[in-house]
Parts: sequence; C-alpha cells; structure tokens
Amino acid sequence: MKIGYPCSNLSIGCSTARTFRLASTSPERVAATIHANLDCLQMALEWNAAHDIRFLRISSSTIPFASHPVMTFAWQREFSGQLAEIGAFIRAHGMRVNTHPGQFVLLNSPGNDVVANSVAELVSHAELLDLMGLDHTATIQIHTGGVDGDKPAAIDAFCQRYIELPEIVRRRLVIENDERSYALADNLVIHERTGIPLLFDVFHHGPLNEGESLPESFDRFTPTWDGHGTPMLDYSTQHPDRQPGAHAQAIDLEDFRAVAELIDDRDVDIMLEIKDKEHSAIAALSLLVRSGRLSAPDDSTHVR
Repeated sequence: MKIGYPCSNLSIGCSTARTFRLASTSPERVAATIHANLDCLQMALEWNAAHDIRFLRISSSTIPFASHPVMTFAWQREFSGQLAEIGAFIRAHGMRVNTHPGQFVLLNSPGNDVVANSVAELVSHAELLDLMGLDHTATIQIHTGGVDGDKPAAIDAFCQRYIELPEIVRRRLVIENDERSYALADNLVIHERTGIPLLFDVFHHGPLNEGESLPESFDRFTPTWDGHGTPMLDYSTQHPDRQPGAHAQAIDLEDFRAVAELIDDRDVDIMLEIKDKEHSAIAALSLLVRSGRLSAPDDSTHVR
C-alpha cells in the first residue's frame, strides 16, 4: 500500500504548476516555466522519499498548454533528459505517480471539437509519463464524462471513443466514479465492455451509488485492475463549511481509520484528496503504522 497526495507539496516553497497567460507565450517563457516546474517536481519527490510517501499525482500544469495549438515548442525533445532522470528517481524509490486531467476532458461529448481536444490532452499526459520511462501502472485518471440526457448512449460513445484512442493513452487510462452521473455500477458496465481499470473514489460513492457498501464496492472494483498494477483509491471527506463535494482541509483520522479497517487486507494505493496535502499523508501513514496496517516507516510500502 502506498499513500499519496495530489500535485502540490506545501512544505518545499515552490510550485510544480507554474504557468503564464496564453497571450504571453514564447519559446523562452515555455522553456523557463517547464524547467522550473520539473525542478520543483524533483524536489517534491525527494521530500516524499525522505518522508516515506510513495504516491504522487503530477500536476496537469507541469507542462503548461501542452495540448494547446499554441504549444509549438518541442518540450518532449528539450526536456527528455530531465524527465528521464525524474522517472529513474521514481523507479529507484519504489514510487508511483499518476495524472488527472481536468473535467474538460470528455471522451463521450457530442461535440467533435471537445473530443479532439480531450484526446490531445490525454496524449500530452501519456507523452509525459512515457518520457519518464514509467510503466503502465503510472496512470491517467479521468471522470467518465457527461450523460446528455441518455446515459446508455453516452456509455456507448465512451466505449467507442476509448477503443479509438492511441495505444499510448489506452495503456494508462483509468476512470473513476463521480457524485453526479457515473456510479461504480455504471463504470463497471464500461469495464466489462472495454477492460478499462476502475479507480474508486470513496467520497464520490457516498452521494451516488446503488446501495453497495464500501466492502462490496472494494470487492467489485479491485478485480478490474488485474494485470494493471495495484488498484487505486481516492479518499477524502466533506469540508464542513463549504458546498457539498468540497474536499476537507485536513484528514479526519477517525473516518480514515474506519475506511482502512473496511479495506482490510486488500492491497490498494490511496490518494488523499485533502487540502493540506503532504501533512495529511504523513498523518495517515502514522496512523497505519500505529495500527499495524503498515510496517515501520523505513519500509512503509509493504502491508503486514
């Protein structure tokens, strides 16, 4: 089991998601921004390794405007060496990474332009992970998409578009349940038709489900990862002072403990979608070690 957090490390004093206004794009600005983002990513990974955090979601803005027509700079060639070094560090420290493009990625959209832009965005993420030399367990995570008044037709569209994706995307793509349109049961239909692995979001499952308990859900989603690595699970709780669906500022350790007990001996990697990032990851790791779920900190990637 690996515990992780998304995108930004709040302790290191830099951002992996520096960007700039589209109107001010230039080869020099693009190169300088990517270089700074990758330097910060390396710093975050080194910090994580020192604190036994082995899972990280890489920001979609690491390569700003990577899929936009304005990007004529050959970032893949320019930064291939630095990306290879980052990938080597990830592998050497037994880490896992993934990416999560924004909700504008809609493979089942009725708009051809939206689909084309979505595919371009997914290809840019796949290229980033490929240049790091990471295997298919470094995934690209998306929501299934819209419904447009006809969920069966939307599912048909998703399955067809998935089949048509470039192989470099298909080998990494996973879908997660959401709180509005696609429950775990809906995504299972897609898995049965495509074989795509299903990432399970505990927080989203609460408002949208078909009555499955968490243990039942764990038993249903984990087999979809056969041959794709350790199953991945997103965890958060509701922020008490914000609109429904807003992620908590800090981990609720009692709730996390209860979910960990329901996970039982299933092997999953857990992404904590919580605002204070690495601070909650450290708290979660400490709890799991104290409870005997994980071994000592210098070997915390192994389940007892």
